[in-house]
Amino acid sequence: MGFTIAVAGATGNVGREMLSILDERGFPADDVVPLASRRSQGTEVSFGDRTLKVRALDGYDFSAADICLMSAGGSVSKEWSPRIAAQDCVVIDNSSAWRYEADVPLIVPEVNADAIEEFSRRNIIANPNCSTAQLVVALKPLHDRAGIRRVVVATYQSVSGAGKDAMDELFTQTRAVFVSDPVENHAFTKRIAFNIIPHIDTFMEDGSTREEWKMVAETKKIIDPRIRLTATCVRVPVFVAHAEAVNIEFERPIEADEARDLLRESPGCLVVDKAEDGGYVTPYEAAGEDATYISRIRTDPTVENGLAMWVVSDNLRKGAALNAVQIAELLVNRKLIAPKQQAA
Repeated sequence: MGFTIAVAGATGNVGREMLSILDERGFPADDVVPLASRRSQGTEVSFGDRTLKVRALDGYDFSAADICLMSAGGSVSKEWSPRIAAQDCVVIDNSSAWRYEADVPLIVPEVNADAIEEFSRRNIIANPNCSTAQLVVALKPLHDRAGIRRVVVATYQSVSGAGKDAMDELFTQTRAVFVSDPVENHAFTKRIAFNIIPHIDTFMEDGSTREEWKMVAETKKIIDPRIRLTATCVRVPVFVAHAEAVNIEFERPIEADEARDLLRESPGCLVVDKAEDGGYVTPYEAAGEDATYISRIRTDPTVENGLAMWVVSDNLRKGAALNAVQIAELLVNRKLIAPKQQAA
């Protein structure tokens, strides 16, 4: 007997990717239920070679579901995740609504899988921010080996991280530039076509943005609260996949060759690192792939025990949908939940 999986926010970029990945990975589900707001009720979405009709979130009985993959935004999650969890349905939430709650595990399966044992406190599990997810996959094996003291990261984040409207805006603006039409911006504070914007999410009192703060708080919660991290998060005119330039200061010596070998053996990592033309991965190659790609691994001579590297991953997959499905697989594989129909 398989599981019943609900996907809330099924008409969005991440929701559609969740459906695709559930099918690709052969998740043991007897029933997959796409959910969205009432205005999207009846919309058709793809699940493998099948077409499913979207149901209304506020009309679905979650007592029949085992897991809800929630990708409907923070405000919806704040309202609905506790209600869903109270019906004995485990919520895996992709928003920032629950990440910083002490009794809600924040999980990247390759990094801190054991933290999932705490899920039953609230029946809610948080998915990290897309820029954090790929970063911690690359950092964790290095931290285990040499102890990370400090990280300086600059992100180059694709517009898909801001949703479908943002992707449409990049397309529309790019076309407008080529045909000499007026360039209008709505999804972003400034034009994104042929430009970069050092501003993601809202500004905070210290001058950092909330996106930058998320990377700090989430890295500490997932890996080690002693790690010091500073981030500059930048939106770039790329449709899918985030890139990060990462400089790391370690407590103990570690050579670039050792780091390269270690990362090659680490789960979720794929090292493509040749000091030659094209011997690295860009967002274009990472789009549609599951791995966190690591390139340009080299010594940072400006600090003692320093390394620099380039990290790229598909933000809709590892940064969101894939990570959520992997968490669901972790629940199943560790036998932390059983299908309700079977239990009945």
